[in-house]
Amino acid sequence: MADNPKPTEVQKDIVVSLDYTLKVDGELIDSSEETGPIQFIQGNGEIIPGLEIKIEGMKMDETRDLRIAPGDAYGDLDPEAVIDVPLSDLPQDMPIEPGTEIEVRDEDGNSMDARILAVKSELVTLDFNHPLAGKELDFHVKVVGLRNSTEEERLHGHVHGDDNHHSHE
Repeated sequence: MADNPKPTEVQKDIVVSLDYTLKVDGELIDSSEETGPIQFIQGNGEIIPGLEIKIEGMKMDETRDLRIAPGDAYGDLDPEAVIDVPLSDLPQDMPIEPGTEIEVRDEDGNSMDARILAVKSELVTLDFNHPLAGKELDFHVKVVGLRNSTEEERLHGHVHGDDNHHSHE
């Protein structure tokens, strides 16, 4: 069976290697500089929707500066995801101070991440929104690799690491 020709642009089912930096409000939040490029199958919902849409059609070594609106990234801030809980409900050995990220369990035992927003005498305000919810994301991206995905990768829904790249899953 003949292999498909090597892909020349980002399109559905192509494995994309992407170098990126992410800034929010002018502050560097994340970068592939230390971890190496991210790899994902385009059109598979592995990265935020706004980024997936805006890199469609990019060529090898092409760079773009992209601004992704909250609705196409981690969603808008949900005011109902900010709740006050009694201080006594939280583990005693945990540092209870604004900015601390904690993991809490609901009545059904499901684990959820929250961030402490404020501490009042007997109440702690927890924010269950994603830390980047409500934020515009400024990406600088560069396509550093394009290849056809394998049938197995498409079936499994994610990239299988090759010899020199390991998926960050």
